[in-house]
Amino acid sequence: MAESQLELDILVQRVVKDISNAFNRNPNIDEIGVIPCPEGRYNRSPIVVVENKLGVESWCVKFLLPYVHHKVLLYRQRKHWLDKEALVDITSTLLLLNPDVTTAWNVRKELIQSGVLKAEKDLYLGKLALTKFPKSPETWIHRRWVLQQILRRLSAVDCEGKLQQGEAERAAVGRSQQFRYHLAQLLHKELNVCSDAACNYPSNYNAWSHRIWVLQHMAKGNVKVFHDELSTTRQWVSMHVSDHSGFHYRQFLLRELIEEFSLTPAPSKNCSPLHQSVPRTCFLPSISVLANEEQSGIETIDEDERELDLTKLFELFHQEMELCSDLIRSFPGHETLWSHRPDTTPY
Repeated sequence: MAESQLELDILVQRVVKDISNAFNRNPNIDEIGVIPCPEGRYNRSPIVVVENKLGVESWCVKFLLPYVHHKVLLYRQRKHWLDKEALVDITSTLLLLNPDVTTAWNVRKELIQSGVLKAEKDLYLGKLALTKFPKSPETWIHRRWVLQQILRRLSAVDCEGKLQQGEAERAAVGRSQQFRYHLAQLLHKELNVCSDAACNYPSNYNAWSHRIWVLQHMAKGNVKVFHDELSTTRQWVSMHVSDHSGFHYRQFLLRELIEEFSLTPAPSKNCSPLHQSVPRTCFLPSISVLANEEQSGIETIDEDERELDLTKLFELFHQEMELCSDLIRSFPGHETLWSHRPDTTPY
């Protein structure tokens, strides 16, 4: 019995190592899955990588998952010590097989805070987990925590650059612009993750809620991003007319545009700590906004500009009503469309 357990431990340790080696050899893996395979083949690894897709043969999952889960729990209870590299590999394997193990994500939080693990690594791990478990709530929660760490880090660098003088100041400005560019890239990738998850699971409330959070914390005040999102999701909701989450997201976009166009009071002093620590213009490299703020601060919109904004806003609502009407005619009887229609009136 002891010999059998030892053989099993050696087997699963080898599989964990095979998974780690697969990622080292193929850094562009973009999807994971389980390959139906009732029994293993002699002297062959159960880890298969084909065209950037990683598969785990099903026969080994029933041994692998309990093993890595038990290892993480023992470590968490301080009953078994693991070196940092082994801990990274074990938690990665566990979360790829079951991303709703909160304990494993908490262990990785500790690794990130201690500097052992880069925050971006967990964004990648979560993205892969979502390809198989697109609704995983723990993955989305951890993802927001990781993004907050990155935002605070970028904010600290940006604020440090504004305190420099002379040559150091110019160098710091360059670094600040570079970080803003990186943040814009981060936003783009995060929206793609949300889109993929929404396509892989119908009515994926967790994915759409995360998308709202991303815009609130990474694109607040950037009207162009909200316009682009309205345009991007138009085709998606037209193809998923029963998905209320997608239409709710468009309602959020329209409400945010109302706020930006000053039809409703915008929050200023009572914003979240994260908004206070990260200046609004740090979120995306909008050249026109940055130039105006550097020259004269945030200027008051004159009446002509306000009327133009109001015209654009009502045009957006008119387009949304037309979209809703077209979809109702094409897909009669869908409750989601009738629920969305009264929420698209700007009154």
